[in-house]
Amino acid sequence: MDPSSRTAKPNIVVILADDMGWGDVGCYGSTKIPTPNMDRLAAEGARLTNVHSASSVCTPSRYALMTGRYAWRGVLKRGVLRGHSPAIIEPGRTTIASMLREQGYGTAAIGKWHLGLGWRRRDGSVRNAFETGPEPLVTHSDSAPAERPEVRDDYGYEIDYSSPFVGGPLDYGFDRFFGIAGTLNTPPYCFLDQDRTLGIPNREKEIYYVSQRPGLQTPGWRDDEVDVRFAQEACHWIRRQDENKPFFLYVATSSPHIPCVPPEFARGRSEAGTRGDAVWMVDWVVGQVMEVLDDRGLADDTLVIVTSDNGAIYGEWGSPETYGHASNGPWRGQKADIWDGGHREPFVARWPRSIPAGRVSDAPVCLTDLLPTFAEVSGAGKSYEVEDGLNALGVLTGLGSIDPHRTMIHHSGNGTFAIRRDEWKAVLGSGSGGFSVPIGASTRSEGQLYNLVDDPGETRNLWHELPEIVAALIGELQPREEDGIP
Repeated sequence: MDPSSRTAKPNIVVILADDMGWGDVGCYGSTKIPTPNMDRLAAEGARLTNVHSASSVCTPSRYALMTGRYAWRGVLKRGVLRGHSPAIIEPGRTTIASMLREQGYGTAAIGKWHLGLGWRRRDGSVRNAFETGPEPLVTHSDSAPAERPEVRDDYGYEIDYSSPFVGGPLDYGFDRFFGIAGTLNTPPYCFLDQDRTLGIPNREKEIYYVSQRPGLQTPGWRDDEVDVRFAQEACHWIRRQDENKPFFLYVATSSPHIPCVPPEFARGRSEAGTRGDAVWMVDWVVGQVMEVLDDRGLADDTLVIVTSDNGAIYGEWGSPETYGHASNGPWRGQKADIWDGGHREPFVARWPRSIPAGRVSDAPVCLTDLLPTFAEVSGAGKSYEVEDGLNALGVLTGLGSIDPHRTMIHHSGNGTFAIRRDEWKAVLGSGSGGFSVPIGASTRSEGQLYNLVDDPGETRNLWHELPEIVAALIGELQPREEDGIP
């Protein structure tokens, strides 16, 4: 079938890896991990080198991607959610999916959600993030005491898994959802199908890998089968789509987030340990999706984007071993950090109709830009303007540009801000704000200032030397009173 005969609107596929760093992908310089499918997308489309997530940890980054709005404007000011945390996207807020559905798209979310769900407890109650405030949502530390109520609540023993949940993907514009609630190291250990669990988590998890928290699983649950199932569900959904209707598919893999438990066929595929094998697994998922698009004759009429939610953790979890692989490339820091290694993302895009093969751009792009970009692609145009994103279509096609002087704001794991504009980056904190030492404190009086042109590795702190630039950048951070930012 000639795709142009049905509609001028392309299909859109976003594949979002979990903790995949800028340096994990072959076309960004990786030599230890084969990524032929992502490399193919870059060779046949665009590779962007200056793309950033809004946050260096999972949940706020995904909120910003889905809504075009920084998460700190809402209830989550720092940290991430657990598997039983309540939904944090405001009811009625426009998402990529709801916008595209209004433009006639079929929509599906397959994979990790991690934006909270309205689980019903055995007493009939449902937690509401907008009534309880942000603090019960903040569970950034693996060593959180079990007596803390929000930690104990996440075990899942008080959840009525026979009841549907609310506040999930179906309430934010998706027709189809199949996935998991959060990360693979948080309960519940089960698949979710539409608005309920697939099976009932009714037993203690049988095998605990490093970093996994206590909780319940469904019978027969296997961590190493999760991404395989996501790929199967995504491909099945594509095959079922009407040829006369465009679709939007959001695939969020669990890999390479800890615990790295790739299936047997993926083990040993890299020279970077089990984490490297988990990155290879992301590339395998990309290949599965591309194969179905090719088989259906849709690949040339589909905008496919592959990126990540934040930077990578250094090496193997709990071990300094890196196998000679720089998972975040030349950038300082890692996941959760405010330095570029925490939030600079790989980003490849293929759309033969509009993106020239082999295009490379260093224009400043943020994952908040996806919603307004897709609004332009789908014909919705400026009717879907968002608070913190810009239309980046011109960057992808080479037929336009994005404001090179734009201001981008980043948020670390502990809530430390960074403001980026032109060659300057001001960090409102005294350390990484994440996992790297020194973590430091979040403060506006003792911070860091880097010239990213002269010092891309963020090694020379000019905070005290150039106070006028610091003041100008801090002035760019203008949260409203309702944002709750001091």
